[in-house]
Amino acid sequence: MAKTALVVGASGIVGSATAALLVEQGWTVHGLARRPAEQAGVQPAAADLLDSEGTAAALATLRPDAVFISTWLRQDSEAENIRVNSLMVRNLLDALRPAGSARHVALVTGLKHYLGPFEAYGKGALPQTPFREVQGRLDIENFYYAQEDEVFAAAARDGFSWSVHRPHTVIGKAVGNAMNMGTTLAVYATLCRETGRPFRFPGSAAQWEGLTDMTDARQLAEHLLWAVTTPAAQNEAFNIVNGDVFRWQWMWGRIAEWFEIEPAPFDGSVQPLAEQMAGDQGVWRALAEREGLAEPALDRLASPWHTDADLGRPIEVVTDMSKSRRLGFTGYRPTDDSFFALFEQLRADRLIP
Repeated sequence: MAKTALVVGASGIVGSATAALLVEQGWTVHGLARRPAEQAGVQPAAADLLDSEGTAAALATLRPDAVFISTWLRQDSEAENIRVNSLMVRNLLDALRPAGSARHVALVTGLKHYLGPFEAYGKGALPQTPFREVQGRLDIENFYYAQEDEVFAAAARDGFSWSVHRPHTVIGKAVGNAMNMGTTLAVYATLCRETGRPFRFPGSAAQWEGLTDMTDARQLAEHLLWAVTTPAAQNEAFNIVNGDVFRWQWMWGRIAEWFEIEPAPFDGSVQPLAEQMAGDQGVWRALAEREGLAEPALDRLASPWHTDADLGRPIEVVTDMSKSRRLGFTGYRPTDDSFFALFEQLRADRLIP
C-alpha cells in the first residue's frame, strides 16, 4: 500500500487512537468527522455522512488505500439505528467509489453483535461465552449487521478487501463521546471524592462476580493496522480485547486506589450511575472552575447510560481471541494498566483534577 489512510470518526475514542498510531507509523492520515478536532499529523476533512453530496465533495480529492470506519449515531429505536447508520456507511463508500483507490475497508462494530442491540441488550437467547466469531448473527434486527452488509456489498462491487473488528467496551480518551466508560468512571470517582459520597459499583451481581474483559483503544488501533497489512486477515471478522480477564469486584478496588478513595461494599443491588450522577452538573461545574479544568460540562465527559448498560448486564461476558492469535496478532494490555493510562492522560489534559 501507499500508506494513505482515511479514518472515519477521527475525533472519537477509536478513531483518534487509530489516527495517532497511523501517523506514528508514517502513514498519510486524513481524519473525517462532522467537526474535526485538531490532531497532530492528521489532515482534517469535515462531512456529515448523512449528506451524500456533502460527503462526496469532502472526499473528492482523497485517494486513501485503507479506510477505517469507527463512527455511528445513536437513534431512538433500532429501526432508526439501522436506517441512519447503514446510510452513513453507504454514503461514505459511494463517495470513495469514483477514485477507486481503496484497497481495504476496516469496520469497527462491537460485542452487540453477540449481545443484541440496545433495545434487547443481553436478553433472550444469546450465544454461549466466551463469544467466538463462528457464532452467527442473532435472529434480531441489529445496526451492526446492517453496517456489515453495506461494507460487504461495496467490497463485492468495488473489489476491495474488508475486515470487521468487534471490541468489548473500549477504554480511551475522547471528549463528547457517547460511549465512554473510562472517563465516566474517572468523573464519578472524582465526584465521590469531592462530595464524600460512597464509591458504589453501579451494576449487577453478575458483573460484579463474573469474569469480563475490555479493549484498550490503542490495542484496537494496533489490531486495525494489523488486519490492513496482513493478507491472511482479509475478508474476516475478528473479536479484539486486551487479552486479560478480570472481575469487577477486583477492578473496582484498583480504580478506587488510583483515586485515593475507599470502595463501598457491594450490597447486590443495581444503583445506576444515571441516577447517582443525575444532579451533579452544578457540582462538576464548580469543581472545574475551582481546579481550572478544561471541560466544565459534565455531559461532555460522562456517558452514564452506556456505563450502566455494560455494568448492569445479567450475564458474564468474556471474549475469545483465538482467531487473531492463530493468524499472528500478539498484542496484549492489562486492563488495569489501560484504565490508569487513561486517568493519567485525563489528568495531564486537565479533564480531571
